[in-house]
Amino acid sequence: MRIAFALPGLHRVHRGAEVAFIAVASELARRGDEVTLFGSGPALPDRPYNFIKVPSIPRERLEWLPKLPFLRSETGWEEASFAPGLLARYRPGDFDITATCAFPFTNFVLRRRSLRGGRPPHVFITQNGDWPAYSRDAEYRLFDCDGLVCINPDYQERNRDKYRTSLVPNGADLTRFRPGPPERERLGLPPGKIVLMVSALIPSKNVADGVRAVAALDDATLVVAGDGPLRNDIEALAAELLPSRYRRISVDADDMPALYRSVDAFLHLSRDESFGNVFVEALACGVPSVVYDLPRTRWILGDQAYYAPHSIEGIVSQLTRALADGGDLVAGRVERAKAFGWPVIAAKYRDFFAEIIDSNGRSK
Repeated sequence: MRIAFALPGLHRVHRGAEVAFIAVASELARRGDEVTLFGSGPALPDRPYNFIKVPSIPRERLEWLPKLPFLRSETGWEEASFAPGLLARYRPGDFDITATCAFPFTNFVLRRRSLRGGRPPHVFITQNGDWPAYSRDAEYRLFDCDGLVCINPDYQERNRDKYRTSLVPNGADLTRFRPGPPERERLGLPPGKIVLMVSALIPSKNVADGVRAVAALDDATLVVAGDGPLRNDIEALAAELLPSRYRRISVDADDMPALYRSVDAFLHLSRDESFGNVFVEALACGVPSVVYDLPRTRWILGDQAYYAPHSIEGIVSQLTRALADGGDLVAGRVERAKAFGWPVIAAKYRDFFAEIIDSNGRSK
């Protein structure tokens, strides 16, 4: 099977969608498929898949640009800078199937036909939401795909009547994300209780609520691993409410398991997270997690998390419980994480890709 994944951030950033694409591509390539990734980062050694570098402008440099149809955020501008290079390097005849989670421009390029009029079937993956598939407004009316990977049950229920769908969650590398000793000194973390948020600094992640909640605790430090356009607003709020008890850090991807193992509680407050690889990463490391009480978070975490109502007081209450959590509960979290190992997830992807290719062949 000749498979192409395309996304601007591949090999350049360590976000949820990029992590998922690389993990699935690696597993499929090890099983014998010919997998190619198109991304804007550098080629990396010892990867089992092919990598084609496509230039793009990082979204962090595009935050100042206006918000327009087709270009509704810095993410859209980044994708627009990626699409011309992808158009030049992508050859439809070289692949049996293509996949992305980026719309509109990457989706358009991967659906383009070759000079002979053909193209491989295209799968859209709802890493960043299912709005392109579900909405019929503005540019979303131009969306199409041959198969839709729904990374949570809500997306599948909403789209199954219109598209051929498959429910495939994200996962984690359970050989790396697992319980182990803390490494606070090496990572430069402070002493005392630490609450960790691994999050982009954007409105939907509600990091400001994390600052307010930790401020209500007497002896905990909030560590945020992430960046985004709200960085200055969050810094200012933390300076007011958490003086000397807030730290924003940047951690290499290889050090993320050690970071989880070095904290006392994990906090994630997005209400509309498509899936959230971070849930599984923290789960696999045995860290107690505090999350909003939503059907989607319960689908992932089961009874292995502390569920907060949508209030600062509720978050504080559950953080207090999580920080007092004992090691006796680690085994249950690790067991829950086993359902989300990348080999299990990659097998689901391959089955769906084969189904879409077979269906596309029969429809011709």
